Amino acid sequence: MFDSLTNSFKTVVGKIRYKDDEKALKKALTDLRKSLLQSDVHHKTTKELVTKVELETKKNGIGQESFLNALKTSLTNILTTTGNQGFVFSNRSALTTILMTGLQGSGKTTTTGKLATYLKQRKKKVLIAAADLQRLAAVEQLKQISEQIEVDIYYDDNETNPVNIAKAAKQKAQDGLYDVLLIDTAGRLAIDDELMTQLADIKNSIDPDEIFYVADSLTGHDATKTAITFKEKIGIDGVILSKFDGDTKGGVAISLAHQVGIPLRFIGIGEKMPDIEVFIPNRIVSRLMGAGDVDGLAEKAAAVIDEKKVKEVTKKIKKGEFNFNDFLDQLEMMKKLGSMKSILSMIPGMSQMAGQLKNVDLENSSEIKRIKALISSMTPKERETPSILNLSRKKRLAKGAGLSEVQVNKILKQFKNASKMAKKLSGKGGKDMQKMLAQMGQGGLPQGLGR
Repeated sequence: MFDSLTNSFKTVVGKIRYKDDEKALKKALTDLRKSLLQSDVHHKTTKELVTKVELETKKNGIGQESFLNALKTSLTNILTTTGNQGFVFSNRSALTTILMTGLQGSGKTTTTGKLATYLKQRKKKVLIAAADLQRLAAVEQLKQISEQIEVDIYYDDNETNPVNIAKAAKQKAQDGLYDVLLIDTAGRLAIDDELMTQLADIKNSIDPDEIFYVADSLTGHDATKTAITFKEKIGIDGVILSKFDGDTKGGVAISLAHQVGIPLRFIGIGEKMPDIEVFIPNRIVSRLMGAGDVDGLAEKAAAVIDEKKVKEVTKKIKKGEFNFNDFLDQLEMMKKLGSMKSILSMIPGMSQMAGQLKNVDLENSSEIKRIKALISSMTPKERETPSILNLSRKKRLAKGAGLSEVQVNKILKQFKNASKMAKKLSGKGGKDMQKMLAQMGQGGLPQGLGR
């Protein structure tokens, strides 16, 4: 997500090699300004950020560590604005009602599904309401999303007034003791009076706890401009930046909160439903600095991973009993964490590898499909005890999975090697694993700074 900016920051920090080198500081600040502007950071935000970094560095004495600390502090201040972070539940009632707004094409309906997935993973009962009657396919799209993520939906094919949809949905949510109601509203290709009047009517009829504006990251500075207009005309409490995985520059995320004066609450970081992340300034700065976000990864893992299953698998790994059923369980849990690129970007020192693995799909890659086909062709006993797979069984599996015998042997060999490696890493009280992660962490900013 922040590959370009992270690399730029590393280069800029590396310019300052000696203490009290004003010439080097000036060069570093010039390069920092260029990098920020090239990454689509707003010119006003860039100017303020560079000024803050310069003053803070000089105040604490020019040097690499001083410059880096000034950059971290200034970035955190720029990204922080008055308002809530992440998802905040209502203190007025048991039901939290969120109005989802945005222009047509911003990814608003998909983002509604992603937010519902995020809440469901945290054991919340969610209802989504299809109040976008402007776009013909919007209701159908939301129906498909709700079925995919197994979340309830309210819609009325005979109703033409979105206000009535919103009111009826809120009543259903209250009666059904739901925790959260997400209302998907109509967008337009551009902001107009009709759109704003409709949103105001819905807002007044249901009194939402918060209004989220979904901004398309790929529109650059236009995302900031439209967010400001929505804030002025309808009032918004947070911004969700969609399609951020496709934004190679990433600068809009830095300047948005600063320019709009509304906190950036979530970012969409992939096409799949779990690919949404909370935007917390100090954690984002940690990732920008190449130091990952261990707290964020732990929080995400805690929400989706079955702790009991993890303990069972750990015991099996230590005994060398890891089987194909365990593998499928682990794969399902990994899928819930989101894209591989997102996971790796949160591990210290792994952001470079994240870029290389941006297209790895834990569900649809050809390698995973072959493994799943092979496992599907196995008997329950073969899944549970891979060691019984002799030549005749392998031939049968190859035929049943539509694979060659060479492919079957390759997969089985990879699985055996992976099991051995996992057993080794789990030994000595997990010290080998800790050592490996520590080595990964060496890839941060110069001389281990920023961690």
